[in-house]
Amino acid sequence: MKTPILATSISLLALTSSAALAGGLDRSGRPTSLIFEKGNMIELSIGQVSPSISGTDVTNAATGGIAEKFMLPGAGIRYELNDKLSFGLIMDQPFGADVLYGTGSPMLGGTAATMSSTAYTGFLRYRFSENVSVHAGLVYQNLKANVTLGGAAYAGLNGYNAAFTGDNSTGYMVGAAYEIPDIAMRVSLTYHSTIDHDLGTTENIGGTAIAAPSSTRVTTPEAIELKFQSGVAADTLVFGSVRYSHNSETTVSPIGLTTVTKDPTKSLTSLSDSLAIDLGVGRKFNEKWSGSATIGWERKGKSDLVSPLGATNGSTFLALGASYQLNDTTKISGGVRYTKFGDAKAQTADTARATFTGSNAVSAGMRIQFSF
Repeated sequence: MKTPILATSISLLALTSSAALAGGLDRSGRPTSLIFEKGNMIELSIGQVSPSISGTDVTNAATGGIAEKFMLPGAGIRYELNDKLSFGLIMDQPFGADVLYGTGSPMLGGTAATMSSTAYTGFLRYRFSENVSVHAGLVYQNLKANVTLGGAAYAGLNGYNAAFTGDNSTGYMVGAAYEIPDIAMRVSLTYHSTIDHDLGTTENIGGTAIAAPSSTRVTTPEAIELKFQSGVAADTLVFGSVRYSHNSETTVSPIGLTTVTKDPTKSLTSLSDSLAIDLGVGRKFNEKWSGSATIGWERKGKSDLVSPLGATNGSTFLALGASYQLNDTTKISGGVRYTKFGDAKAQTADTARATFTGSNAVSAGMRIQFSF
């Protein structure tokens, strides 16, 4: 059975994740599909995620929409030196946050968080045979953030602000794959390492400094992902993935915060480890058009109590995509995704301060690939 489509011809790089609202701070999913493409290639992608997350605090006041829309740009280049060795570079924005509570909530009004990152992954792939290969890469990552705690829920920390300047640091990724080309079957396993950042930090409460400028260690989490694809009939492919991210190892404990609270373990973040699964089917309709449908699920945390900076708990999604082969060298892909987030209760001091229900996000994106 020959199945000429590849999972990468129907997957949508720009839509793989809006997990910044569900699985910790993860956004792009640290894409690896370019590694397994064929031939020399350049790709560009752009996605937009529009979340709708709002709730009611314990005073019965509305929080307003707390999550801002965001863009997900991406780019990559891949080059084959020979039939065994290829290399390339991937740019993505792996982590982020854009949260802002309206002033109408007495409990949490004014709470806000922004976080941005950019990563460049240089990779190598070596094929021992047509069946077995390994891949590895070095990651150069920039990270910066700003957090404000607002409202009566924070008591003496109401009005606290921490500004974290940008920092560059390095990590790595490594993996292996097994393939049966005749049926477009591939199973790959990839590990992404932690990356430690030392962020320059200034802290104040209501504009009054509470500590001298300092440095805060922030570690972005490790993750491991198992992906698979296989032809099941002529021009029909099934594909999926299982991804685990160790989000709980990401803590943000500036010296001023720990001094005021007299708790050396106090953190601005409270993230749960995430496990996400997706499954899809792709179909090549003709020499120009392919389509795909994907469903996915991310498990809920052990408790409905979550950080106000991430007021969701688990998710399910449906994504539809299409790919058009414009000519021998150019392919365009695009699609949409609807994500339904699990209900959650934003907490401080292990006490619920607001309830969030009916949250969702709509994502859209496109990608263009040039072969050369």
